[in-house]
Amino acid sequence: MKAVILAGGLGSRLRPFTDIIPKPLLPIGDKSILEIQIEQLKRFGFDEIFLSTNYKSEYIKRFFGDGSDYGVKLHISKEVQPLGTAGPVKLLKKHLQEPFLVMNGDILTLTDFSALYSYAISQNTLLTISIKKEIIPVAYGNVFFEGDFVNGIHEKPEIEMYILAGIHVMKPDIMHYIPDNEYFGMDLLINKLITENQKITKYTLEEYWLDVGRIADYEKAQEQFKHE
Repeated sequence: MKAVILAGGLGSRLRPFTDIIPKPLLPIGDKSILEIQIEQLKRFGFDEIFLSTNYKSEYIKRFFGDGSDYGVKLHISKEVQPLGTAGPVKLLKKHLQEPFLVMNGDILTLTDFSALYSYAISQNTLLTISIKKEIIPVAYGNVFFEGDFVNGIHEKPEIEMYILAGIHVMKPDIMHYIPDNEYFGMDLLINKLITENQKITKYTLEEYWLDVGRIADYEKAQEQFKHE
């Protein structure tokens, strides 16, 4: 099975760490984020992995080589210009002639990738997106009123929402909806499919999941992996 890891981001919110090291190679315990992802994918049967790179691409290439140290076949794809979270997939069109998994290079998760993949290929859709329930606390009380009179208050409510979890399964025909050499985000791809009446399946993640996008998240990951 094939997987694409999007590892080309600048990691601006993780500076100064990413001034020297690309975000996917930041250490979590004694391994980098990318190493953890590759080993997880290998565990669930993904044996050919494409790393989509841009920022400090050569650094990543030297670090991983051909992937043999990790028991996978590894390919490095380099963007000439930033292509977003969907655009880089189009560069790999000739290599992706079967359903494939795509994930962001800054996610730590215990998701069963093989279960997600099996579910996705059983669906009559080109795209299956993973979603995760998040509970977001609000620091202020919500005041309800009618005209000039208060009729209720909810102190520090919590907002429940489902977010894109950055792990997707695509089928080859999805390439028709991704432009060539153009910055194209996953949000644009999803909306384009919806506009063109293409159904999209969702898969809810119940397992551990963390987006290591900010310094606070990185510190949280370090602390959690310290107790693994």
